[in-house]
Amino acid sequence: MTREHPPETLDFFIWTVEDVGLWLEEINLGSYRQIFKENGVNGEYLEGMSMFTTEQILRFIRRCHMKWGDFITLCKELRRIKVACLKGEQKVRQPWWAPSCLSVVFVKYGKRNRQSRVVSLKLEP
Repeated sequence: MTREHPPETLDFFIWTVEDVGLWLEEINLGSYRQIFKENGVNGEYLEGMSMFTTEQILRFIRRCHMKWGDFITLCKELRRIKVACLKGEQKVRQPWWAPSCLSVVFVKYGKRNRQSRVVSLKLEP
């Protein structure tokens, strides 16, 4: 099953390789879509990049044939997503199966859950 629209940014840490490819298109780095796919770059991998050493960053850039400026753009966009998650600025969708009378509950819980997930990712060793 393929998606026609970019993945939800709130879920960036569980993006599939295909989701990452769609996101790359959205941030004008679509030329790297295939090489990221070949290297298995998913959301979990992108999240882990914040803990990369300089050597690991350089290895990633070489392996993906990235220009330095494009790598900086990638990092800025990842940071933008994380900050938006922490601030609760991302839209939380109500599950399709939930009755509309509970939408406020789902949105409130969803924002709190997503924010705590992003914070816990930062705190893990």
